[in-house]
Amino acid sequence: MVTIVGLSGSLRRHSYNSGLIRAAAARAPEGVTIDIVSIAGIPLYDGDVEAQDGIPPAVATLKDRIAAADGLLIATPEYNNSIPGVLKNAIDWASRPPADSGRVFADKPVAVIGASPGGFGTILSQTAWLPVLRSLGCRQWSGGRLLVSRAGKAFDAEGELTDPAVLTQLEEFVVAFAASLHRGS
Repeated sequence: MVTIVGLSGSLRRHSYNSGLIRAAAARAPEGVTIDIVSIAGIPLYDGDVEAQDGIPPAVATLKDRIAAADGLLIATPEYNNSIPGVLKNAIDWASRPPADSGRVFADKPVAVIGASPGGFGTILSQTAWLPVLRSLGCRQWSGGRLLVSRAGKAFDAEGELTDPAVLTQLEEFVVAFAASLHRGS
């Protein structure tokens, strides 16, 4: 059994990227589970809070679930041509304290996908994640690419992915990423 943590970089209720993660979980091949983890409730990183109170419970849960998983699938929005702050904040917290970062991220296979209302999908955001993931010691999976542009046409009003072509692309992406994890184990 392969477990992948699915992480959406949006807090919006009808988020395209949360819908992308839900659709990926629904299309995971037999023997693969995509464990959807929310970043809601993770406070802004503050070193003083960390020093005084330690790791917040929502962060501890996120860290443990990523550490226990075989891989990480990130669905990233693109805000102002880059990474969404709420997702970067969650990853920053998950890397704390530095002595525990390796347990969570070292050699962790990570695939990045994303959906955006713009015409270029999330190509700039996905690219901006590369140095972050590299610095954490993750293994960036480059066996496929999924950039959903003009997301308003691919998703319904509740953020559910409805475009048949994108659903097929997503399923192929998830199958290929999961297969790479089978080979790596």
